[in-house]
Amino acid sequence: MGLPQRVRKLTPAEYLNIERAAAYRSEYFDGEMFAMAGGSPRHSLISANIIRELGNGLKRRPCAAYESNLRILVSATGLYTYPDASVICGPLEFADQRGDTVLNPTLLVEVLSDSTEAYDRGKKFSHYRQIASLREYLLVSQEEAKIERFLRNDNGTWTLTEAAGLEATLPLPSLGIEICLGEVFDKVDFSGAAEEA
Repeated sequence: MGLPQRVRKLTPAEYLNIERAAAYRSEYFDGEMFAMAGGSPRHSLISANIIRELGNGLKRRPCAAYESNLRILVSATGLYTYPDASVICGPLEFADQRGDTVLNPTLLVEVLSDSTEAYDRGKKFSHYRQIASLREYLLVSQEEAKIERFLRNDNGTWTLTEAAGLEATLPLPSLGIEICLGEVFDKVDFSGAAEEA
């Protein structure tokens, strides 16, 4: 019986070379690449709606909303990831000269799905909390009109606020705006079986 083969870990530079040439996106952590699955129509619609709502609220403000193709590096942990949406206030800070990996998000958004919810709430949020610039983290449901907002307090602790229902609004103190759940969930059909990525 042979010995198990040890899989060689990729360096961040090797990951970035592969990722920049790939036709699909992958996250990277601790020497391993993880291919990202495509999203369902419901996931895609909610993501598009929240980016539009954030972008509209940020007009004439020093912040901009970005969709899921913007790669974020959590410098403290080495996680390279693609949030469903991000907001960056002020100048972009890049990880290297290529200018395609950003270090300084103010707000990050993940649209939850059955396959990613535990990770988005747990380990991924643990990584995100290590980003010094991050002030708010939004978890957006696909099953109902509901958003959970985690806000970093001045003492470094995080406070959870929930907004639910199409009539609800959710203030985003780090951006000085609020979002309307009726807009975030516009045209989203919650009836029938849940869609999954």
